[in-house]
Amino acid sequence: MVQKYQSPVRVYKQPFELVMAAYERRFPTCPLIPMFVGSDVLSEDQSEDGCMHNVERRCKLDVDAPRLLKRIAGVDYVYFNQKNSLNRLQRTLHIESHNETFSNRVIISEECCYSVHPENEEWTCFEQSASLDIKSFFGFESTVEKIAMKQYASSIKKGKEIIEYYLNQLEEDGISHVPRWSPDPASPVRPLTPVLRLPELPVTPAISITAPAESASTPPPDSLALVCKEGTSPPGSLNEPIVGTPDDKLDADYIKRYLGDLTPLQESCLIRLRGWLQETHKGKIPKDEHILRFLRARDFNMEKAREILCQSLTWRKQHQVDYLLETWSCPQVLHDYYTGGWHHHDKDGRPLYILRLGQMDTKGLVRALGEESLLRHVLSINEEGLRRCEENTKVFGRPISCWTCLVDLEGLNMRHLWRPGVKALLRIIEVVEANYPETLGRLLILRAPRVFPVLWTLVSPFIDENTRKKFLIYAGNDYQGPGGLVDYIDKEIIPDFLGGECMCEVPEGGLVPKSLYRTPEELETEDIRLWTETIYQSASVFKGAPHELLVEIIDASSVITWDFDVCKGDVVFNIYHSKRAPQQPRKDQQAGHGITSPGGNNVQLIDKSWMLGQDYSMVESPLTCKEGESVQGSHVTRWPGFYILQWRFHSMPACAATNLPRMDDVLASLQVSSYKCKVMYYTEVLGSEDFRTACCDVQSLGSMTSLESSHSGFSQLSAATTSSSQSQSSSMISR
Repeated sequence: MVQKYQSPVRVYKQPFELVMAAYERRFPTCPLIPMFVGSDVLSEDQSEDGCMHNVERRCKLDVDAPRLLKRIAGVDYVYFNQKNSLNRLQRTLHIESHNETFSNRVIISEECCYSVHPENEEWTCFEQSASLDIKSFFGFESTVEKIAMKQYASSIKKGKEIIEYYLNQLEEDGISHVPRWSPDPASPVRPLTPVLRLPELPVTPAISITAPAESASTPPPDSLALVCKEGTSPPGSLNEPIVGTPDDKLDADYIKRYLGDLTPLQESCLIRLRGWLQETHKGKIPKDEHILRFLRARDFNMEKAREILCQSLTWRKQHQVDYLLETWSCPQVLHDYYTGGWHHHDKDGRPLYILRLGQMDTKGLVRALGEESLLRHVLSINEEGLRRCEENTKVFGRPISCWTCLVDLEGLNMRHLWRPGVKALLRIIEVVEANYPETLGRLLILRAPRVFPVLWTLVSPFIDENTRKKFLIYAGNDYQGPGGLVDYIDKEIIPDFLGGECMCEVPEGGLVPKSLYRTPEELETEDIRLWTETIYQSASVFKGAPHELLVEIIDASSVITWDFDVCKGDVVFNIYHSKRAPQQPRKDQQAGHGITSPGGNNVQLIDKSWMLGQDYSMVESPLTCKEGESVQGSHVTRWPGFYILQWRFHSMPACAATNLPRMDDVLASLQVSSYKCKVMYYTEVLGSEDFRTACCDVQSLGSMTSLESSHSGFSQLSAATTSSSQSQSSSMISR
């Protein structure tokens, strides 16, 4: 497996020429790089005007590896080839390096670049990327991989110290300015020619630079969040998805200020996962803190983190969780009897949530509201917690990504172990664990009674192991002494019901009146209503059985818009036009279930007797969509009639569209999970005038990120789609 590394943008608040002067001072020797033991210049050339300077070296490194491994490999030193290309006019230095030793067994390559900051020409940016591919190494592949990544991470940290060390030396020598190179008007630029050896440039392939301490000229921290193109902006909150482009780059100062101290490899995982989301989920990138939580939940295993993050993003989108704080209206019974609420913050600045579970009538709340209302209320609490973390990050000036929960169990007894209540609790835990990982910083359980071990036995298997490590449990009044509550919460904000002096506004609870109870039928109806309030539908796509959606168009030049996610498998998306209406399938022919069903529905409309080009025609080129991708786009209709949006299994031959098998022909394949895909989609038809008006409204805001109608809360179109609609031509999908 190829290991990759991608750095954030590390900024020197020094001009490019001064950084290059510090860069050149590292040789012929550098006491801060003990592993580098020498180098030979293989070639060197410079343009006659001095603008271009290229140097190629063979570098000798003493790698910190076990002696036994060195003896087995038969080498004491490792050699690298490095090529530096300095362009003084464009003010860039490009560095390319690769290993010479064991190049047939191990491939190590790296690219680094120094350049001028795009927003401040007096600053210098540094970026690097690298890859490690171990094909074979005497059976020690895993060991060599660990050693290589450890050495690489160590050298990245050293790079920062080295550059700062020589910048300080320049300052001590009275050198605070190096003039920029400018061409001699009388001497035009000429081709490169060999010249005498110049002072050697640095050798170490891994160089990482971070900005020095804040100065009077330093802009506010927010302006350092991204080194990006004009018109883009720093990440917003999760409730306001940012528009990401592949050119957005995280700044190292921003990471430290808003995300915390990450190792170089952790930074790389964040940047690479964020980049993947930019490519596949354009317009809907969650904020960096949210991505980082999923990486931490999977110990920075990028593949595992990507899988659970994509599942969570699909879940958020389907149930419109991003809008929950604006749309959720808490029922009065929760205001009166739900014994939880926010209460100041702990000593680490984390928002503090207090839950008096022992005083809560869980049976009464479930009987009065149902599972879905309770779940939605808990989700709104988590969304509020994310918002409070953002606010506290700004207030305290350090990254705060999680909150503390204090659970008071006084009053807990066997009535809390009512089976439907425990079932509702387990479902809430399951949903929160899947979609809000690493948001709980600490859980303080106070006054745990004797019945608590029974409850703990029931719920602990559903709680992630990393989360369980954050639990601190106190029985009786043990929380009042040393090592108790005062170690985590300031004494002046300890609630009055726990012996403190601070008045707490969390409701005291009590029994929910039975007059508020609902019948099981009423609760079931309410549960279905809550979780089917979504603009999205789900559908299953089988090998030989595509899913098709009919859109009838009355007025030509209308606009069909779509927004869909490929939740499982790979699909091909097509749009067809027919002058005659296809026959709608009977309900008993549809493999349909409710929107909350994991199976989704499957509808086929194109009759097997229809001929492509005769009975119906293709109006857009087919688009192949990979698992995990999010696709938005539009089509400007040219004719009235019937349009069919089709999602079909990727491996299906293109010619099969002219003679589609029916459901009864593929019953066997329906049972094979590898032949099943799943999509979640939303479509909408707009008039051409409404479409252009909406596009102009969005463009006036400075970005083309979303198109909202009176029915759509999340319909996203790309700039390419906008321009094509304005020219009244067809537009396919932007991804």
